[in-house]
Amino acid sequence: MDPVTLGVVALMGAVATIGGAAEDLESDIGSQSNPNSQVQLAPQMGHLHRMINKATSGEPVAYGVWCGVAGAIAYILISMFGIIPGFPVIAIAIGAAVAACVHAIYTVTSHMGRIVGQSQFEQPLFMDVLTQSLGPIVGHGFITSFCIVGISYLMTIPLGMSAQPLHVFPLPLLAMLWGIALGAIGSSTGDVHYGAESEYQKFEFGGGTPVAIQGDIVTKAPLGAKNSMDVVNFCAKFGGPLTGFCFGLVVFFSFWNTVVFGLYGGIIVGIIIVILLIIMNDRLEVFARNTYGPYDEGALEESGDVEEVAAAEEPAEEAEEAAEEE
Repeated sequence: MDPVTLGVVALMGAVATIGGAAEDLESDIGSQSNPNSQVQLAPQMGHLHRMINKATSGEPVAYGVWCGVAGAIAYILISMFGIIPGFPVIAIAIGAAVAACVHAIYTVTSHMGRIVGQSQFEQPLFMDVLTQSLGPIVGHGFITSFCIVGISYLMTIPLGMSAQPLHVFPLPLLAMLWGIALGAIGSSTGDVHYGAESEYQKFEFGGGTPVAIQGDIVTKAPLGAKNSMDVVNFCAKFGGPLTGFCFGLVVFFSFWNTVVFGLYGGIIVGIIIVILLIIMNDRLEVFARNTYGPYDEGALEESGDVEEVAAAEEPAEEAEEAAEEE
């Protein structure tokens, strides 16, 4: 076991945790994922809102672009001035800053384009919403890009007694791949602790987001209209940290087993870890089902929202009946 390499791997896991949390919170501010992107459907349901709506692509694609741009800029600068002591850190910061600028342009154009496209539903374009949310979006995006490119750079330099890098891919490609991976984790992990709890507070917890209530979001906050800052404040308590923790573990366990147990031993340990995770997930699901029971389809009726759902389902049922008669 190489203690220097193991220490670097632990550092990568810690940096990944910070970057993962920032990524999820940025997407929550900008409503850039599912079920975050339900704000797209709100005006069509008659719910005008004061939330940023920039979900023109999923998080994996978007963060593959941001981190790829940051990694490419940093790679060029390091290739030109890398002999200067400490310059790689500056190069990574410059690359993340350029990616943040691109991120800002994307946010403004996509949000304004979506809102203008919904003008037929009388959804207004609130410029104060855009200006107050742009800083946190760009700031969180900068942190994420900086962390991802930093992890990728540590993977490309010689480490430890073996003087071998952790990976043979170049910096820009690694940054893009890790950005895609982080975006996927943000979509799969962070969203579970966002949609039903924040945007669908008036519906029974645990029921998911049925088609009949899509876009029927809550637009009122405890004080005034609900906005993107309310969303990120809510998500910072659990969804963001959990996403960061998940991504940090993914990065750490991607290299820890081979550093400690060697190549072939690491493969065996990795397989054992996967099997243990499958067993733990199964035990957790069985425990949850036995404790809370299966999802009650009648819960929505008991909550008093059955009339709204039924009204939303009637047009679809009438269309099906008409099609059968024809």
